[in-house]
Amino acid sequence: MAAPRDWLGAVEEEGNSGLQGSSGVEVVFPSDPATPAPLCPHGPTLLFVKVNQGKEESRRFYACSACRDRKDCNFFQWEDEKLSEARLAAREAHNRRCQPPLSRTQCAERYLKFIELPLAERKFCQRCQQLLLPDDWEKHREHWVVGNISAGQLGRPSQLLRPLENKKTNAQYLFAERTCHFLVDLLPALGLTRVLCVGTPRLHELIRLKASGDEKSNIKSLLLDIDFRYSQFYMEDSFCRYNMFNHHFFDGKAALEVCRTFLQEDKGEGVIMVTDPPFGGLVEPLAVTFKKLIAMWKEGQSQDSSHKELPVFWIFPYFFESRIRQFFPSFCMLDYQVDYDNHALYKHGKTGRKQSPVRIFTNIPPSKIILPSEEGYRFCPLCQRYVSLENQHCEHCNSCTSKDGRKWNHCFLCKKCVKPSWIHCSLCGHCALPDHSCGAPKDGCFICGELDHKRSTCPQITASKKVIKAVRKQKQRKSKKTKMETVKEQSMNHTSVTRKKKRRERAHQYLCS
Repeated sequence: MAAPRDWLGAVEEEGNSGLQGSSGVEVVFPSDPATPAPLCPHGPTLLFVKVNQGKEESRRFYACSACRDRKDCNFFQWEDEKLSEARLAAREAHNRRCQPPLSRTQCAERYLKFIELPLAERKFCQRCQQLLLPDDWEKHREHWVVGNISAGQLGRPSQLLRPLENKKTNAQYLFAERTCHFLVDLLPALGLTRVLCVGTPRLHELIRLKASGDEKSNIKSLLLDIDFRYSQFYMEDSFCRYNMFNHHFFDGKAALEVCRTFLQEDKGEGVIMVTDPPFGGLVEPLAVTFKKLIAMWKEGQSQDSSHKELPVFWIFPYFFESRIRQFFPSFCMLDYQVDYDNHALYKHGKTGRKQSPVRIFTNIPPSKIILPSEEGYRFCPLCQRYVSLENQHCEHCNSCTSKDGRKWNHCFLCKKCVKPSWIHCSLCGHCALPDHSCGAPKDGCFICGELDHKRSTCPQITASKKVIKAVRKQKQRKSKKTKMETVKEQSMNHTSVTRKKKRRERAHQYLCS
């Protein structure tokens, strides 16, 4: 991570602004879903459109759903672009080459052979991130190989595998033990017996370990994760390789049916979905995917249970609250701070702005979720929920208003509580940081700044295009003029230097004669 603090600030700005991408990229969900999206190595692509303040590009394009950086997946195709048969064939061949070398079934067969080996013959290649059978040893002879892989290590593959830390693609910031145990201990109290772990491998591990070591524990889990390396540690009924940004099961209908069966077991009773998406991901495609999983669960419900909701824990930074509630109005945010082992900033116990910004969004009533008092959480009888120690109840808002763990201050002009570092700006008409940029539109239309429409339906869009075109031409003329003046000046300087050199040469010849 080159600059985690700067990146965190950028993500916070993205969450607060209501935009779906830090570069002004919007996801477009076509009205005709019958038209299939082109495929990249990560499954069906998504349709995007670029939107920048003061400039809009209406031509839409397909790009990878999982990777926000084209260095990780360079798929790009204009929506109206027609590809030749040769290019389509080349793309299919590229997609096949990018897939894991072993199928899901082959991985399961290798795992069964591996656990039958004596401890001395159980080896793991750190370089290739692969469990090795005796036939593989010669190929990995010069690699960094770890031996004596115990059953305990096989049960905790997230500690054996090297975490992927690409923030924009598949960042694996793994739950700390504190967070894992809190979630696992919470499940029985809520009457939950099955957990669909979407991108939460460490939680999946702890649930399985507790079930194997505790006869009283009847909790089961299914892991959905895009990291194919987990295929070598789990059988088909406990892990499915899955892209949460496009609801794509890499192993097809077989994996889809595994997930469907898991969700609909016992008529859908006692199951919860816990998801921890990469924080650089766009909220809207995630929400669409989670609604599809919820719909899959609802298929197993009777008509009498149609009012019920699938319990969900969506773990995400607090500043995405408005975006998440835009798609799931019944969700509320808990004060519990989620922390991670391999993240420098997301740590519980720090104070001020250094506290972890990651929270749990859920549709379970917060009064049912008891937060640990030994960590400083307390019950607010007025709000009927557990809150952090510094989250004070505001009598004007009639709520415990803090989102980030600090004490917030009530602004009587804004009629709400705001962060302690914010002040009221008379120009903007609301509270913001002291060094904020006044008057910049945050929501709504990029063209005119109005909140009741998007830039695609802006009445000023035609006029704006003309202005932008004129400004661009003016800049081009100015740049051309500056360039010509620079060349002319350099030419004059060169002539002057040449003349001085010749004068020095003539003077030297005269003195020597």
